[in-house]
Amino acid sequence: MFTKITEATVTIEAPTEEKISSKLPVFYNPAMKLNRDISILLLKAIDDQDMQICDLMAGTGIRSIRFLAELEKKIKSITINDYDEQATELIRKNIKANKSALDPAAEINITNKDASTLLLESTGFDYIDVDPFGTPNPFLDAAARRLSREGILAVTATDTSALAGTFPKACQRKYWAVPNRGPLKHEIGIRILIRKVQLIAAQYSKALTPIFSYSKEHYMRVFFRCKKGKSPVDKILKKQGMMHSAGPMWLGALWDPNITEKIFQLSADLNYDTNLRLLSTIRDESKIAAAGFHDIHNISKRYKLIAPAFTPVMQKIEEAGHSVARTHFSDHGIRSTISEEELVDIIMKIRRECHTPT
Repeated sequence: MFTKITEATVTIEAPTEEKISSKLPVFYNPAMKLNRDISILLLKAIDDQDMQICDLMAGTGIRSIRFLAELEKKIKSITINDYDEQATELIRKNIKANKSALDPAAEINITNKDASTLLLESTGFDYIDVDPFGTPNPFLDAAARRLSREGILAVTATDTSALAGTFPKACQRKYWAVPNRGPLKHEIGIRILIRKVQLIAAQYSKALTPIFSYSKEHYMRVFFRCKKGKSPVDKILKKQGMMHSAGPMWLGALWDPNITEKIFQLSADLNYDTNLRLLSTIRDESKIAAAGFHDIHNISKRYKLIAPAFTPVMQKIEEAGHSVARTHFSDHGIRSTISEEELVDIIMKIRRECHTPT
């Protein structure tokens, strides 16, 4: 049974399902609207034009249809692929239903192939979206090989239980790294994912630098910008290492601050019902050059302190000459250039001031 669903400016038909599962041949996941919103905002935020785009596992086609409707002549061609025949039939139907709203100049190719086979048989793409149900591992090699020299690779991983440390052996098998189940588990997980993707691309002398990353609910998502050459790859590899006894992982920046600023402003200007609070937090933390963050509740517990409010702590950190912002990875975390020792001193000072008679 099918139902009509409106997302942003387009309306599609999608199967009616009570529970989203990888066993379904075609499905529409409303929880991934944010994923699609941010993809569009990022492509709007960069200067690239005349892009050749590949939507590798398109399902109902909602992502590609929104690209064609909202990206304002940025697309030269788009390949919309799904291995399931029912899916490709539905994509054709949804494309036809929204034809008047789509960019007429963009070439549309709808294909029904194995994802890796499609990529390897192609001449390459400027933007490849790898958004599977589960791990992206099976598609990374072909995606890295067919990503253009200055292209963008978008990768989603929904197997967060492995990356965030619930199943450490699975993480070691899939991502060649040891995770951490502690307060920083989601940031460490996304850094482990980044390193895995970078290593796959390094084989082909392609350096992949994260330009926008985030973790939300059941998935992690990273956008990489590619640069071709042995020297850029060597620089990438030097920024991989251990943190909190976990890793190896990417220890460089997770964001391009200019892009995070543009994404936030575009979301506000276009009145997207995207999570503005999330994008605002990411914008602020992207300006701070620090791998990892401080979990105030965890630190307070370890040092047997009463956890203070965030506002006075952040004020004291700034007064001490350090950058500070909240982090989207944890409700209890702050990203800062301050050391843990200095932070503990600040927390203790705040607690003393609270108990000093006036």
